[in-house]
Amino acid sequence: MIQEIIVSLIFIGALAYLGRLLYNQFQAKSACASGCNKCTAIDFNKIEAALKEKNF
Repeated sequence: MIQEIIVSLIFIGALAYLGRLLYNQFQAKSACASGCNKCTAIDFNKIEAALKEKNF
């Protein structure tokens, strides 16, 4: 019985961890100016300007 409770708590903790990772993955960081490409925010205006510069 105690083993089932422990396994259930570990499973719930793992689900919470994965849920938090997924939630943070889709949150745009509005103050990201480092240029490290780690954040998930996509700047479509910058991509469009680069394509226009290359005449695509």
